[in-house]
Amino acid sequence: MAPDAADGPDALAPLVAGDEPEGGGESTRTVVLALGANVLIAAAKTAAAVITGAASMLAEAAHSWADTGNEVFLLVAQRRAARAPDATHPFGYGREVYVWSMFAAIGLFAVGAGVSVTHGIQELADPEPASDFVVAYAVLGISLVLEGVSFLQALRQSRAEARRRDRGVLEQVLATSDPTVRAVFAEDAAALIGIVIASAGIAAHEVTGSTVPDAVGSILVGLLLGFVAFVLIQRNLQLIVGEAVDPALQAAALRRLLAMPQVARVTKLRLEIAGARRVFLTGAVDLAGEPDEVEASHQLALVEDQVRAIPGVVGVVLSLAEPEEPSLVPPDVSPARARRGSP
Repeated sequence: MAPDAADGPDALAPLVAGDEPEGGGESTRTVVLALGANVLIAAAKTAAAVITGAASMLAEAAHSWADTGNEVFLLVAQRRAARAPDATHPFGYGREVYVWSMFAAIGLFAVGAGVSVTHGIQELADPEPASDFVVAYAVLGISLVLEGVSFLQALRQSRAEARRRDRGVLEQVLATSDPTVRAVFAEDAAALIGIVIASAGIAAHEVTGSTVPDAVGSILVGLLLGFVAFVLIQRNLQLIVGEAVDPALQAAALRRLLAMPQVARVTKLRLEIAGARRVFLTGAVDLAGEPDEVEASHQLALVEDQVRAIPGVVGVVLSLAEPEEPSLVPPDVSPARARRGSP
């Protein structure tokens, strides 16, 4: 994903929309609901796989157990990333959420995709007819309802955030700095598609008497999970390495700085994602008036404190601008107004 798609507005919502940023509570509810649903679904699918012997049902059971493990990883991620800053980590542990989310995505690939594809191939080589199809359909139907409830929670949260950012829902899911929302949304969407694939494979098996559609369904579910895991791994890797926020937030942060009475102009500004809904800000500013060295240091510290007080800002480092450096101007602010420090 390109750097300009990062979800800085999550961390600095007041700069962009004038509203308060989403806290971790909504994301935690989304993960807990998904965890509860997946535990019930995984147990039911496992029992159905044993009773029916359907390859697609076993693939779905592996899928749900992988999702269950992933939700545990995501809860651990949220807890560890929420730790307060300390002497060794003065800007907090926000990026640790991406490490644990990476573990969850790798688990989805290894357990969900690996087991499903392997079992499907084994079923093609050594077919075993399934039975008790009614049990399979009942479990898949219940799973569809439970997965749907979990998906609707993730969709509701993503849609609300997308509306505030003036984005599409899918764009928001891919761009968001919160990996827990993205993971639950992607996994639940894949689960709903997987249930449809498994149902089709089992139905074709029942109608034709051939195990091939059931085995192919298992392989398709595995490939679907592999694709989802690949997308999640790539996105978490980008955020672990470090990614700048999008231009809209960059402009909003610039406007906020220029609106401060102590700031005459801004010559450098960079905001980097430092965790779910967290950013780190660095820049260079020219102070208003002609303060001496001592007064300039006091004013610069005051500006840093004001920026640091904005929800989601975990660190601020500002320096004094060099006289020859050109001024930065927000896209919707004229150069004259920017020099006066107008919002």
